[in-house]
Amino acid sequence: MTVSEIFKFKNERIKVLHFTWFAFFISFFTWYNMAPLATTMLEAMDWLTPQHIAALGICNVALTIPARVVIGSLLDKYGPRVVYSGLLIMMSIPALVFAFGDSWVQLMIARLVLGSIGASFVVGIRMVAEWFPPKSIGFAEGIYGGWGNFGSAAAAMLLPWFGLTLLGGDNGWRYALAFTGIICFVYGIIYYICVRDTPEGKVLMKPKRSGALEVSTWGDLVQLIIWTIPLGGALAISAWRLADLGFVSQSALHIIWVVLGVVLIYQIYMILKVNVPILKKGVPEDDKYKFKNVGALNSTYFANFGAELAIISMLPMFFQLTFSLSASQAGLIAASFAFVNLIARPLGGVLSDRMGSRRNVMLIYMAGITIGLVGMGFMDSSWPLVAAVAITVLTSMFIQGAEGATFAVIPMIKKRVTGQIAGMSGAYGNVGATVYLTLYTFVTPQQFFFILSGGALVSFLICFFTLEEPENSFGEEYYMSSDELKEVEAATEDKPFHKKAL
Repeated sequence: MTVSEIFKFKNERIKVLHFTWFAFFISFFTWYNMAPLATTMLEAMDWLTPQHIAALGICNVALTIPARVVIGSLLDKYGPRVVYSGLLIMMSIPALVFAFGDSWVQLMIARLVLGSIGASFVVGIRMVAEWFPPKSIGFAEGIYGGWGNFGSAAAAMLLPWFGLTLLGGDNGWRYALAFTGIICFVYGIIYYICVRDTPEGKVLMKPKRSGALEVSTWGDLVQLIIWTIPLGGALAISAWRLADLGFVSQSALHIIWVVLGVVLIYQIYMILKVNVPILKKGVPEDDKYKFKNVGALNSTYFANFGAELAIISMLPMFFQLTFSLSASQAGLIAASFAFVNLIARPLGGVLSDRMGSRRNVMLIYMAGITIGLVGMGFMDSSWPLVAAVAITVLTSMFIQGAEGATFAVIPMIKKRVTGQIAGMSGAYGNVGATVYLTLYTFVTPQQFFFILSGGALVSFLICFFTLEEPENSFGEEYYMSSDELKEVEAATEDKPFHKKAL
């Protein structure tokens, strides 16, 4: 796919791409609606404190981790069209509740539930993979992720103007927040009407069993269980942070940890329930995939997207204090880190499509992140501001390009469970942010950048030793096993397939 093709709106797959990235844009526009109006909320509700805002920030991302896993499973079962539409429509409710909430309980619960909209990213990964072939999937997924992710920046730029300047008044900020919920609801209906899961004549492949990610060997089963444990661990850390801020008592914290432990045991039970019968029966050789590739991509998203979220959270204050800037100047410089996402993420996908080896592109990006973050670790007041901004933007290009390269590989690991794989890897991005931001409270900014660099280096090593080049990486169609071919032929008897691909 070329850049010029993006503007051929009469092409149905291009139309689906635009509808889908805009759904992601709306999701993030709604998800990040609080931050730009936080100070206004503090002024409007005299009982609200900065500690309340910090706690709401934790609530805003807490459920994103399990939601991405759950949504990944649902979309593989029901298809991305229904799941994306349903998610947008359902999330309009907590968005509206938050907009007009006037008590701590209302705000906290609404924000906690609204965090689930962060799982929207996973849905589009599967939708785009259904419409674009392997040879151009990187570029398409990069556009989806890059342009959609810009919704958070759009919220920061537009909502204060809309709520405080255009509407004004004591409740202008509330109407601005409510506006995001209304858009969610309306676009959820539009998306359902205007797109479909697959091109005409193509079958939506579904997992053999639902409830957990299916694996191919007993060793992979052990790996899946090991990689599942940190997902609950990140939620335990979030609960601890809320307790540390004084919003959760010690007894409540212990109850939360017990509940998370029970949920984790249930997850492991479901993994065993789904996979033990499959493994006992035996998986045909040509239907197997290696879970170590999923683990490698979990590590990359932990290291790149986790680092992005963590850096965005601390970068404005770092520049303001280190270079004696005003808050607006520091904010503008920090915004450049996120703004390059429009270019960097599609570029990562394009390079993955064009360089002949998706594995090598992934390794180059992770090495670039490692080096870039080491450079940022040496930044101090003696640096020229221009040099500090330059290395920040360059590092951002590598971090967000690596995100594009990650999701250029995910759809090719095992097509029928793309949603679940994307859900797990996506969740690891939030795990990374949770772990990194917790560590940030114990170290200096410079030490923090070195920690982030170490995480990227570990991911590089994991990818170097475990990540394999996907089969049929640059083909016209996705690889299919003999069992999958039989299913497709049975579903499309009038259009028999003659390729071992889809």
